[in-house]
Amino acid sequence: MTQYEHPYPAPDLAERHPFVPLDFRRFTLDEMRRRGEVFHTEMARRRSVRMLSDEPVPFDLIERAIETAGTAPSGAHHQPWRFVVTGSPEVKRRIREAAEAEERTNYEAGRINDEWRRELEPLGTDWHKEFLEIAPWIVVLFEERYGLTDTGERRHHYYVKESCGIAAGMFITALHHMGLATLTHTPSPMAFLSHVLGRPENERPFVLFPVGYPVDDCRVPDLQRKPLRDVMTIVGDPPD
Repeated sequence: MTQYEHPYPAPDLAERHPFVPLDFRRFTLDEMRRRGEVFHTEMARRRSVRMLSDEPVPFDLIERAIETAGTAPSGAHHQPWRFVVTGSPEVKRRIREAAEAEERTNYEAGRINDEWRRELEPLGTDWHKEFLEIAPWIVVLFEERYGLTDTGERRHHYYVKESCGIAAGMFITALHHMGLATLTHTPSPMAFLSHVLGRPENERPFVLFPVGYPVDDCRVPDLQRKPLRDVMTIVGDPPD
């Protein structure tokens, strides 16, 4: 049995920071490989969807996806994120108008250079963002640049962007697993989201997700992901 020289947590911290037994399920190797293959196959079907339907989506599904995202690891367990949800037609309209104004400037006023424009061309994207108004829900993930105590004092957060990035990925995964579609939208700049959604000074927009079902005749670019050999590097001899 593996032995650790130092107790974890240290005895003088255990009372202030109690630990509980890990709730961990262990499987046979065959079952681990089966589960890994099944999950990979499911996630390989995930695509960013811009052709979203206005078909209603029950709010409890959005809540569950956000709860799942909230299980993400974070620096010092500060959970420096806030998921702001709206299904209001008026708010969605304001978000679309502001996002399209920024994106139109990107595409038509030179914010996007020629190289970037060539990269985007096969995807068929432009400044029109109808999905922001059509999708039944918009969820905006805000990063908390710092926290606030009950007395209004600042509390430093750690690894904010890394923590929010992981939570965003888990949110996307949860939506796909439930049978919903989304895409990551990051209009640049995004400060208008703080104004439209009435967010405080310590929060900054991180990424926007329109959420819904794809339209029945939805089509997506025929993209291929990089093979494993192009995204993984092994250093040294692997363990037996």
